[in-house]
Amino acid sequence: MKTENVEDIYEVSPLQHGILFHCVYGSELTLYFSQLGFTLNVHGDFNFVAFERAWQEVVARHTMLRTGFYWEDIDKPLQVVYRHVKLPIEQYDWRGIEPTEQQKRFDAFLASDRAQGFDLSQAPLMRVTLIRFDDHSYQFLWSSHMITVDGWSSPLVIKDVMELYTAFCQGEDMPVVQGSTFRDYITWLRQQDSSKAEDFWRRSLKGLKAPTSLRNLYVDNLDNPEERYDEPQIKLSKATTAKLHSIARQHHITINAFIQGAWVLLLSRYSCTNEVVYGCTVSGRPVDLKGSESMVGMLINTLPVRVKVDGEQYLIPWLQQFQEQLVEIRQYEYTSLVDIQRWSELPPGAPLFDSIFVFENQPVDEMLLRSQQQNQAMELTLNLYKTNYPLNLVGYPGSELRIGISYDFRSFDVATISGILKHFEILLQSMSINPEVRLQDLSLLTEEARNISLMLDEKATFSFV
Repeated sequence: MKTENVEDIYEVSPLQHGILFHCVYGSELTLYFSQLGFTLNVHGDFNFVAFERAWQEVVARHTMLRTGFYWEDIDKPLQVVYRHVKLPIEQYDWRGIEPTEQQKRFDAFLASDRAQGFDLSQAPLMRVTLIRFDDHSYQFLWSSHMITVDGWSSPLVIKDVMELYTAFCQGEDMPVVQGSTFRDYITWLRQQDSSKAEDFWRRSLKGLKAPTSLRNLYVDNLDNPEERYDEPQIKLSKATTAKLHSIARQHHITINAFIQGAWVLLLSRYSCTNEVVYGCTVSGRPVDLKGSESMVGMLINTLPVRVKVDGEQYLIPWLQQFQEQLVEIRQYEYTSLVDIQRWSELPPGAPLFDSIFVFENQPVDEMLLRSQQQNQAMELTLNLYKTNYPLNLVGYPGSELRIGISYDFRSFDVATISGILKHFEILLQSMSINPEVRLQDLSLLTEEARNISLMLDEKATFSFV
């Protein structure tokens, strides 16, 4: 460490501590490695100099993009902010190569990029690659480590880059606006009342003896599975999405609670139990911390949510009650998952949950639409990452609601994941068509399958694999 280049040193957040633990003591370089890919269609010349300058300026503006981590021979991990770092940016020209060969090269490049991983002590924990596919089409890849940038921060960074790129192309400079830094968040964390949080989590998890198991969905014959990094998705129609939003507004339920509630119901069906526990990723951006909504860093946290499912309850009152529970949890979203596990009645080292749910409140696509130039169009085409949890569900808001799943390829196969996504789609459609329904009457069968079931006059089931 060159001390003359050090700007600041402070503690890590609870989630950063957990990520650091899994990355240091695990054997997978790809764990918590994120790749965002964008297709860039340009009418005219692309200004690489302005593009490179824009990225360097964004790195200079945000402290988390100049941060490395240290943990050896010290009592607790620390993050070190450097004054100046150089962001690696590479460019390739693949014009003249057949499209099928281009795709093969790109897939190989993605794998090679992941294999590099990151040295967590060396900032910046990110790199950018620009690849030209033809005269007007580019692909740029932003690889980063999730210990520095969360899903809320990514659109903020991309928005800054594109706005700066536009200004630099026009020969203009943009004034640097000094906002809140990640140190402000760490300071805020240390001011929170841990005793109140402990009391809340002990009450919430009292009597919990084991996480909700998904073992009945696991596939046992994946001894040597092919490495997978895709995120299969479903997309609801605009009509179904509009219906869900209308019902949510009418009953003062957020679309986040609506979608999360659907996952709770699926978990209950899969595990054959009326009480489930899963992980919910929250933004971690407190309203009483000035500037938190525009802060770049790892502010999210993943918390256990324990929910009862009574089949006799009606959907809307149950969702309203569920939403109140989520609101209460948000009051203690600053709590370390390590502490929560310690306060629970589970054995030391036992996981609190096997699946996590994320709702992207800051969709990248909408950020891109607000920062387009007239002579170019950019689209998010790749979003790959890997956590230490077996199953990760992501809800993407928009005019066509999307649900994606990233998963442990050693535990699930494609057919199982496709089945889960199909269930999600059917359940959300059922909720949009008939919100005045009891939970037990929500079907996981398509209309055609229900008709066949009625004709046969027997209880129908749905196979996952």
